[in-house]
Amino acid sequence: MDTNDADTRGTSTASHGSGTPIAAGTPAETGTPDRYAAFRDLHRPGDPLLLPNAWDHASAAALARAGFPAIGTTSLGVAAAAGKADAAGTARAETLLLARGIARLPALVTVDIEGGFGERPEDVAGLVRELAAAGVVGVNLEDGRPDGTLSAVGPQCDLIRAVKDAVPELFLNARTDTFWLKAGGEKETHERAAAYRAAGADGVFVPGVQDESVIGGLTEALDVPLNILYAPGGLSPRRLAELGVRRVSSGSLLFRAAVRQAVDVAREFTRGTVGTEGLPTYAEAQALATDFADHEGTVDGDGDGDRDRDRDADGRADD
Repeated sequence: MDTNDADTRGTSTASHGSGTPIAAGTPAETGTPDRYAAFRDLHRPGDPLLLPNAWDHASAAALARAGFPAIGTTSLGVAAAAGKADAAGTARAETLLLARGIARLPALVTVDIEGGFGERPEDVAGLVRELAAAGVVGVNLEDGRPDGTLSAVGPQCDLIRAVKDAVPELFLNARTDTFWLKAGGEKETHERAAAYRAAGADGVFVPGVQDESVIGGLTEALDVPLNILYAPGGLSPRRLAELGVRRVSSGSLLFRAAVRQAVDVAREFTRGTVGTEGLPTYAEAQALATDFADHEGTVDGDGDGDRDRDRDADGRADD
């Protein structure tokens, strides 16, 4: 389940405060320890990671080109783009396919894996091994269930431990949906955050909360980064930083804004009033594909790692 103006834009490099720069145009080095450390370093008191969330290859490439040093995925965007519902556990293949693609970009990638796309700890561990092998440096793992309830704390901690045992360096952002699903209050949020931290979580994500006292209490209680979902019209990233939040996510906001913009432009098109200011040209949009050109082929949607057919010299698939 599932925006901000950030001083993270650049041309040749992208960095966040004193974080390790990620050179633009340089493919990600899969799973290297310095990349895990660089991602952790982006979560700093007073200077939080402002994380935009992509839903496909083009949106991720555009964000990387804009200079964002880290990019997340939005489970709603990934699922909706495939004609599926969010948080239903049905978009595993699409999530893995996207992760394998965008991990090649010159940005650090963290992936929303909903509830893990499996009930058994070994299945979730297998998924994160695949993601880490592709170059992903972090995952979000949530306790919200499709029926609007929360997973029991014990089984959720088992999933967290399985992930950390499988890939200890991976940044596991443990999400609790106590506020998002209105399934628990401040006390249960603290209890779950503490349990998930004890199980090995590297950060805690509490979407849906905008109460300053609750947020401040969580940052005081936690010895790991607190992640808050940005809410338009709500607390600003600056205010969240003042409260001790070390990561602010856009969630599905960018995807939903893009859908709205598409409809707005379609209506302008019917009136013949579409403007071109700020609109990428065909060539500029086409150029986003060059950011993935260092790897031949793409991963099949079934996630089995098979590659597409050979391509000819100018990059087009042979018919």
